[in-house]
Amino acid sequence: MTTSQVLPKTLPATRCTWANNDPLMQAYHDEEWGRPLHDSRALWEQLMLEGFQAGLAWITVLRKREAFRAAFANFDPAQVAAFDEVDVLRLLDNPGIIRSRAKIEATIQGARIYLDMAARGEDFAAFCWAFTGGQVIRGDGRTLPASTPLSAEISKELKRRGFKFVGPTIVYAWMQAVGMVDDHALACAMRGH
Repeated sequence: MTTSQVLPKTLPATRCTWANNDPLMQAYHDEEWGRPLHDSRALWEQLMLEGFQAGLAWITVLRKREAFRAAFANFDPAQVAAFDEVDVLRLLDNPGIIRSRAKIEATIQGARIYLDMAARGEDFAAFCWAFTGGQVIRGDGRTLPASTPLSAEISKELKRRGFKFVGPTIVYAWMQAVGMVDDHALACAMRGH
């Protein structure tokens, strides 16, 4: 195969049942969910998006993800950390995103915390993956817990650092999304990928 050839995508014959009813969820499941992510900025973006999910369905956030990226400077922590009240008001007026002042302000604060960690020489990806010893945790493939003792531990540490909307349930959903946990169903073709 030459470098210019691209193999066609093959979708899993069987996927987790939660992803079966919507093409956007199917694509998210097949291409992203549960794949180990080690990029610090991308891990932070996903954590912020999971925070916006609080009290809502993930599909709501997923449908608005590109609008979120446009509104939040592609989740560039340096740019988001510089947002001020004018930016908060601009975001509150943006129908493309979830317009919650508390969640918007939490994202701005999260960017500042991310930058503070980096300034102290603490890589966000290393921080995140240290909780699992750098390894993917394999779920049993039969159940999807809402939270775990580990997600509670990570939540506690994130809150200690000043992050908001990072309760144990949100953190566990984030761990699944970024592949710290492989919670694909036993019959799912993506399990172990």
